[in-house]
Amino acid sequence: MNVIVGCECSQIVTSAFRKLGHNAWSCDIIDSEGDYPEYHHKGDVLEFIKKSDIKWDLGIFHPPCTYLSLSSVSALYHDGSKFKKKNPNVKYGIDRWVALYDGAIFFKELLNLPIPRIAVENPIPHRFTVGYIGRKYDQIIQPWMFGHKESKATCLWLKSLPKLTETNNVKVEMSELQRKESQKIHWMSPGPERAKKRSITFAGIAKAMANTWG
Repeated sequence: MNVIVGCECSQIVTSAFRKLGHNAWSCDIIDSEGDYPEYHHKGDVLEFIKKSDIKWDLGIFHPPCTYLSLSSVSALYHDGSKFKKKNPNVKYGIDRWVALYDGAIFFKELLNLPIPRIAVENPIPHRFTVGYIGRKYDQIIQPWMFGHKESKATCLWLKSLPKLTETNNVKVEMSELQRKESQKIHWMSPGPERAKKRSITFAGIAKAMANTWG
C-alpha cells in the first residue's frame, strides 16, 4: 500500500508502516530525522502529492496546531503585549486570526485530498477551528491507551478509516506518577526544539495506526 505521512520529519509513523512492508513516505518542510531519509520529501506536502506519480492509498497528516488548538484560543483576544518579548515570532491579535484561518484552510485541504483513506491528527481544537474545518473530530486517543505512561489528548479526523482500538492500557500505572512525569510534553522546557519535540507521534500510536490502517 502507498502511504503518505505529511508534516512528519521524525518518520515515526512512516517507519511503522515501512516495517510492515508498505511503501510509506514522509513529507515535511524540513529534513528527515528518521530511519528512512531516502523516503522523505522536503517541501510542501500538497505540492508533492499533486506532482507525484504515486497513487496514494492512505494519507496521514499532522498539520501545525499552533493556532488551532483549544489551549491557544485565549490569545485571539489580546495583542500579545505581555508575551512578544518572549515569543517574538508568535502572532497575536488580528494577525493571529489570519494565521488561524490559514491553518484551518490547510487542515481542510489535507482532509479533502483525493486519497481514498485519510487521517488528520491534531490536539483538541477550539470552536473557531471546528467552524472553519467544517466538522468535529471522530476520535480522541491518549498515549496511555497504547503503552505510554503519559497524557496527551490527540484528536483524529477520519475518512473511510476505522477508529483506533487501544492496545495496552497503562492509565493506572500512569496515575501513580507525578504530573511532570505523566505530562512530560506539557512540562517540556522552552527552546527552539520544543514545538518539534512536542509534535512527535508516540511509537505505540504509530504502531497501532500501521496495524489497523495498514
